[in-house]
Amino acid sequence: MKNGIILFNPRSAKWKHRIPNSILQIAASIHNKYDYVFVDGNLEKNCWEKIKSYLDSNEFNYFALTVMPGLQLKQAIPFSKSVRENYPEVKIIWGGYFASNQADVSLNSGFVDFVINGPGDKAFPQLINALEHKNDFTGIKNLIFKDGNRIFRTPKADLLDQDSLPPLPYNYLNNFYSLEKYLGKTFLGRRTASYHSSVGCPFTCSFCAVVPIYEARWKGKSAENIFNDLMFLKEQFQIDAVEFHDNNFFVSEKRTLEFSELVRNQKINWWGEGRIDTIDKYKDDSLALMKEAGCKMIFFGAETGNDEVLKQMDKGGTQSRSQIKNFAARLKLFNIIPEYSFVLGLPAENESKVYQQINDDINFIKEIKEVNPDTEIIIYVYSPVPTKDSELYQKVTDAGFRFPEKLEDWLSPQWENFDLRKNPLTPWLKPYMIDRIKNFETVLNGYSPTVSDYKLTPIQKKVIKFFSGWRYKTRFYYLPYEIKFLQHFWLKYRQPEIEGFYSE
Repeated sequence: MKNGIILFNPRSAKWKHRIPNSILQIAASIHNKYDYVFVDGNLEKNCWEKIKSYLDSNEFNYFALTVMPGLQLKQAIPFSKSVRENYPEVKIIWGGYFASNQADVSLNSGFVDFVINGPGDKAFPQLINALEHKNDFTGIKNLIFKDGNRIFRTPKADLLDQDSLPPLPYNYLNNFYSLEKYLGKTFLGRRTASYHSSVGCPFTCSFCAVVPIYEARWKGKSAENIFNDLMFLKEQFQIDAVEFHDNNFFVSEKRTLEFSELVRNQKINWWGEGRIDTIDKYKDDSLALMKEAGCKMIFFGAETGNDEVLKQMDKGGTQSRSQIKNFAARLKLFNIIPEYSFVLGLPAENESKVYQQINDDINFIKEIKEVNPDTEIIIYVYSPVPTKDSELYQKVTDAGFRFPEKLEDWLSPQWENFDLRKNPLTPWLKPYMIDRIKNFETVLNGYSPTVSDYKLTPIQKKVIKFFSGWRYKTRFYYLPYEIKFLQHFWLKYRQPEIEGFYSE
């Protein structure tokens, strides 16, 4: 029977690649129920030829892919269009953040049949089953589809107990792509794996793409099950480090401590994402245990040092300028590196206020580096993904911002850079403002190179710091060509905000 499924992971990185957890999660939901194959755009030399060879076999009737904004669109859009043109009977199913947040433009393209809106652990196999048996699928939750000229959204499903889900089929993936290829050498360890231990986030930041999908909900695996999964990867594939790619790994102090107790003697280093106002409530003993258990760095959305703007962002917690600064100093005591991201260039009442906010945040970043020089700083130019009906949504629409109306318009270079938060396309941000942000970022990265790029030698760091130091101290960031030359041609500096940790 022609019911095979192609699970496609479009290319998402230019260098070392992580375990494709998104399609692995979907694979777990259909394992031993339907025939399926993996195609990973990160590892295929000729990705379309691989997909075409499967479709030409007449054994596959479903093309399902995860679609994140940015680089993945460069394969997701043209390949989906080619499938529709050459194999019109094949059903095309999109999942991922882009598909959920841009469902209308995706479905209106004519070459996307269904969007899985959020977790697909139940929705995906239920949809396949309905299509196979020609049953009604309108009652399946977490589904968006088009009927005629109308787009229908079914209700959101409750988040599932993560411990009740089947294990990820790592060994099955290993039949298609050696798992060895996904375990890179990073500053965390020699064989670094990626892992998801939870879904969602209990907060409602108005600029976050996760909020419309999970609606302030979070569910996590138990510490014991996380530990068991990692021990499987350690025993089978000899991992010694983990990147937790949860939206918010540290929601529960209890779970974090239980995991730390279990893993403390396993010689596994780890990194995850959390909130400052959450982990600042952790006890000192908890932070000490996390460090002892291998926690080397934590990513935080600091966002801004402006309390008024923090309120506008609707962080949903108690984060403040003083807390951001004090917490960086606190983590220094435990030798855990805080990785702070800042979002510069939000809309304001007038042009001078926007520029003032940018300069205030630049100065605040330098204050952070004074209290804890080891703090990693990630700088993004604000790209609107605001939650509808929020104050921020109203501001960006009033300022004239609009997303593309055609799916293929997302393939243009400016929209790809927009998704990477490097080209905002926002009417309130003037060229001189963007230059100010990018020039400061260049000087900062020269004066304080990321610790995650371990290929930089001590001598190279001293040289680039020497050339950057006078600019950093005098606040003269204009046209830092000498630093760019060293970064791009000599040091080949990597930007963790768009490329992840350096890996080989």
